[in-house]
Amino acid sequence: MAGALALLGRAAALLGGAQRLLRGGGAGPAERCLSRGSGAEERPKRPLTAYFRFLKEQHAAFRQRNPEIGSVELVRKIAGAWKELPASQKQVYEDARKADWQKYQQQLATYKAQLTPAQAAALKEERRRRLAKRRLFRIKRELTVLGKPKRPRSGFNIFVSENFKESAGISPAAKMKQLFDSWQKLSTTQKQPYLQLAEDDKVRYENEIKSWEAKMVELGREDLVRSGKQKPRKQTPETAKKAETAKASLHEKKAKLKLKKSEE
Repeated sequence: MAGALALLGRAAALLGGAQRLLRGGGAGPAERCLSRGSGAEERPKRPLTAYFRFLKEQHAAFRQRNPEIGSVELVRKIAGAWKELPASQKQVYEDARKADWQKYQQQLATYKAQLTPAQAAALKEERRRRLAKRRLFRIKRELTVLGKPKRPRSGFNIFVSENFKESAGISPAAKMKQLFDSWQKLSTTQKQPYLQLAEDDKVRYENEIKSWEAKMVELGREDLVRSGKQKPRKQTPETAKKAETAKASLHEKKAKLKLKKSEE
């Protein structure tokens, strides 16, 4: 089961990468800024892998033969063709990748050598942000593949989903502002149905997340379980004695308080 879920995540990653490749990717903000009026050369692009070279080369031909299918299904067909391609033919694409990789390394060294310290720092920071964003995206995608339940909605969220289409405003931001103002003007009684639906959604979420976390533990993915829901640590004799003493002290204080009230 865990292996199948991992394969699903890997397949989603490959499809996403293929779609980005076919759409064409651009340089980041820092790289675009450096290439405009700064005298710095544009950062060389990393060479495509053997598979993505095959994908880019075959895309037009597969599209011509399969005009009726969507982009995702088309990429699946090309991936299937790559899988069945003989090793000798795959090697042609791999050799091209290795040749381009050597050129890339030389171009990258030249590019980095002509950067100022400020430019180098800007590129390093952008790379850090890009990698962090990519990690977050991978985590979200993995949780989606693993079927993690959606978080509960608030009363205001439910109000928005029910009234968004009919709300006044040209842009989504204008609609949200109008809905927020409308929500603020509602009385407590008018808000109550939405708040009750939100409470029901909390119950739904808690039931679903408990079941999902139990499933994750079975799969050996305790890292995805909420920290507060992990198994409690076993008490040592010393900590157990302290807890018992504190509990007895609390009961004693409550008894004294009751006695004092009865005397009054």
